[in-house]
Amino acid sequence: DWYADLPVASPQVFGDQTDVPESGDWWDAAYLMMWGTNVPVTRTPDAHWMTEARYRGQKVVVVSPDYADHTKFADEWLHPHPGTDGALAIAMGHVILREFFVDRPTDFFTDYVRTYTDLPFLVTLAERDGAWVPDKFVRAADLGDTGEGAAWKTVVLDADTGLPAVPNGSLGFRWTDAGAGRWNLDLGATVPLLTLHAYESAEPREILLPRFDTDGGVHGQGRGDVVRRGVPATRLGGPDGPLVTTVFDLLLAQYGVGRDGLPGAWPASYDDPDTPGTPAWQEAHTSVPAAEAVRIAREFAATAEESRGRCMILMGAGTNHWFHSETIYRAFLTLLLLTGCQGRNGGGWAHYVGQEKCRPVTGWATLAGATDWQRPPRQMIGTGYFFLNSDQWRYDRFTADVLASPLGTGRFAGMTGADLLAQSARAGWMPSYPTFDRNPLDLADSADPEADAVAELKAGTLKFACQDPDAPENWPRVMTLWRANLLGSSAKGAEYFAKHLLGTHHSLRADEAPPESRPRDVVWRDEAPEGKLDLLLSLDFRMTSSTLLSDVVLPAATWYEKHDLSSTDMHPFVHSFSPAVDPPWQARSDFDAFHAIARRLSELAHGHLGTRRDLVATPLGHDTPGETAQPGGVALDWARGDCEPVPGKTMPKLTVVERDYTAVGAKMAALGPLVEQLGLPAKGVTLRADREVEALRQRNGAVRGGPADGRPALDTAVKACDTILALAGTTNGRLAVQGFRALEARTGRELAHLAAEHEGKRVTYADTQAAPVPVITSPEWSGSESGGRRYAPFTVNVEHLKPWHTLTGRQHFFLDHDWMHELGEALPVYRPPLDMNRLFGEPALGPDGRREVTVRYLTPHNKWSIHSEYQDNLFMLSLSRGGQVIWMSVADAEAIGVRDNDWIEAVNRNGVVVARAVVSHRMPTGTVYMHHAQERTVNVPVTETTGRRGGIHNSLTRVLLKPTHLIGGYAQLSWAFNYLGPTGNQRDEVTVIRRRAQEVQY
Repeated sequence: DWYADLPVASPQVFGDQTDVPESGDWWDAAYLMMWGTNVPVTRTPDAHWMTEARYRGQKVVVVSPDYADHTKFADEWLHPHPGTDGALAIAMGHVILREFFVDRPTDFFTDYVRTYTDLPFLVTLAERDGAWVPDKFVRAADLGDTGEGAAWKTVVLDADTGLPAVPNGSLGFRWTDAGAGRWNLDLGATVPLLTLHAYESAEPREILLPRFDTDGGVHGQGRGDVVRRGVPATRLGGPDGPLVTTVFDLLLAQYGVGRDGLPGAWPASYDDPDTPGTPAWQEAHTSVPAAEAVRIAREFAATAEESRGRCMILMGAGTNHWFHSETIYRAFLTLLLLTGCQGRNGGGWAHYVGQEKCRPVTGWATLAGATDWQRPPRQMIGTGYFFLNSDQWRYDRFTADVLASPLGTGRFAGMTGADLLAQSARAGWMPSYPTFDRNPLDLADSADPEADAVAELKAGTLKFACQDPDAPENWPRVMTLWRANLLGSSAKGAEYFAKHLLGTHHSLRADEAPPESRPRDVVWRDEAPEGKLDLLLSLDFRMTSSTLLSDVVLPAATWYEKHDLSSTDMHPFVHSFSPAVDPPWQARSDFDAFHAIARRLSELAHGHLGTRRDLVATPLGHDTPGETAQPGGVALDWARGDCEPVPGKTMPKLTVVERDYTAVGAKMAALGPLVEQLGLPAKGVTLRADREVEALRQRNGAVRGGPADGRPALDTAVKACDTILALAGTTNGRLAVQGFRALEARTGRELAHLAAEHEGKRVTYADTQAAPVPVITSPEWSGSESGGRRYAPFTVNVEHLKPWHTLTGRQHFFLDHDWMHELGEALPVYRPPLDMNRLFGEPALGPDGRREVTVRYLTPHNKWSIHSEYQDNLFMLSLSRGGQVIWMSVADAEAIGVRDNDWIEAVNRNGVVVARAVVSHRMPTGTVYMHHAQERTVNVPVTETTGRRGGIHNSLTRVLLKPTHLIGGYAQLSWAFNYLGPTGNQRDEVTVIRRRAQEVQY
């Protein structure tokens, strides 16, 4: 997966990914902000909840740089410059902290953050340059505790006794025997001290914090400046003990909220324009008037106080697809957590990009990953995969240290994004496939594959493939596109794909990295390969940019020609696709096509592969004990001598899997025995589905003979759908109750009643054909539908004191991993959009006096298509401009002599696009829109710049890796599929717009 639509802030803060309210819950919000998501356009069927709720008093605030469709529904419209939303959110947080925590502490807010966030937890301070910097969470092990899990038990000060206390709920209680019954948020008699400001033994200390909004270094992405602030601090265990403060005290310092007696530089008032955090400071970055920021912040917090947390922020691709998107999102989430809105119906975050929610996820994951037969599966981070295999890493003209904090230790000096990706793979943080530079089937032939592989890695005779991605033995050779329009929709850096992955014509104009910016550890080959793939196979029901470039195209059935299941985060139902007609001519359903391939593969495997052992490397997984592999978030690299390579601890876990290649088809057509033998993992809980397997055997029939003899049949799509539904708690009440009972043993809290009303409910595929079926409350998700309530995430956590899946068990403001500190992002912070002029030599923003203008280039979703589907429909083309368009402001168009509907070219180092200009007053000066996934199949002329056909929207984008997205092996910062990984962001790009001087030619 690209992880482009999955906000990294969600794992960082919640330990969960994109668990959001259904759209019906918008109705319950008293105050609704739409911030980065254009609901009437991208959520048209659900927009009525927003429009109708306004008639019951809901206030709607829209934050958007352009006058978009949703602004007409707004009571207030704030229009910051693109990518500066984080500054506005931090200024709003400054107001809330000042007025509702310091000047007038609000019980509803302080009680919430004490119980449900990490704000009262203690953090050590490390000495630096005559001052102090935030360092690590205090653990029980720091206080001399040598018991089980002590390195993962975080510490507070008890307000009543003044002594350190270790509250329940942290990760040290989740995976240990001693923690059984104590992984909960029940504080008992402990009252965590939120601030040390009035603590008897506290003393003021000056701390250093980073800022990135100045030209002190590389503006927008590098070593900016240092802010000096003060916090109250104390020493634990006497004068020689560690110096500590609370996360809350650090947050006040980060947000510039001063208190009496603290050293440092503080803003004089809200009107101070030079000090980070103030409303006037944000105005200089966003253009939003300071008074408006203050008023909206006050309204938001006052409404949250009076409504008990019913303020909601809808967010989406407009704020999520930036390089520093998680800093934007953490600033948003700060507003919600400070005001007690998360885990409430009608409150909290509501992130929508794509249709993310596979509600019967456990059943789906079992079949999709073939974990009923063999474990573990290989699941890859798409962004890292394509970054290496399309050779975009060769064009990074900067090293990763330019992204670092001014307080960084030089950890990334001389390292590129490719180097950090390789280190992440070596450390077991992120998956990397192919893993090694030798065939894993051959590696598994040794007597002790794990020990031999470790010995060879240490000796250097075996290497990770990602350390030499251009070596022919490490190239991808066969790629299957299954109903994914990679080359017309999602391939960020489309021209790099064309040149290096496909070896076809392209319009790439970028220069490769100069010698001083090349990788330190990853091998640089002088000649970049062109055309790595031997075979590109596509399955689709229409001709797309991808199928036109494929070697083989298999015709696929559409939605109304097959049996399938569907679910979404927008509503609480599972519903079916049922065929109205059979697939025409050669078309087959996805199910039938892949089963046919599997059967033929099995036939060919006789005499070729047969049965082999396979050495599979997997990362340290979230929601498994592997997330406790690397205590303290200390980044050690065994390849640099920091530690020994130990599988499952300092490097990936290694597992030998036996594969009978002659049985692949037979196994796909039957449910495997690991369902009973090992159970079904579901967010740290193991479900036992023995009864379900027997019921499926009776319902679907048993296989007779062969390697799957006696197993329940999966030879039709309907049987597969029934199996998915039977093996998920959301659609099988028995498993839901069973999962909650397992959680009860771990948490010591009563939870099974959440699903008890549906314990006898079994959703079948036939049920979903009769009508959409509401799902059951299940431990697979964090919200509750019990009693027919609308789904809102984390209501189980708030109402039943179940911990979040994080280090402290609470929602996090502070992230103490070494790499988070190195990037200066341990706390919420504002980071502007990347400066592409300094990073890549693109022209500076604005007109240049030569009839061209450099602008921010954004690619929002389209109202008139779903990704690339329907945009080439004749009716849609006839009603619009007949092909690709770029939206421009009136001022930018006038600056280069362009009128509405003129042909223009958009050019940067990544490629060239030819399109018609849509000149509109809705667009802000300095920004253009090219709606996502306008393919190059209709009405695309030859460009003046290259003489080749114009490109697609992704011809002007490329992949850039952010180091903090590669962290793993540490509590919530651990990899899991569709959970955490580097994002395919593209919002920071700029492009030069030119008016064409020649008539268009095709």
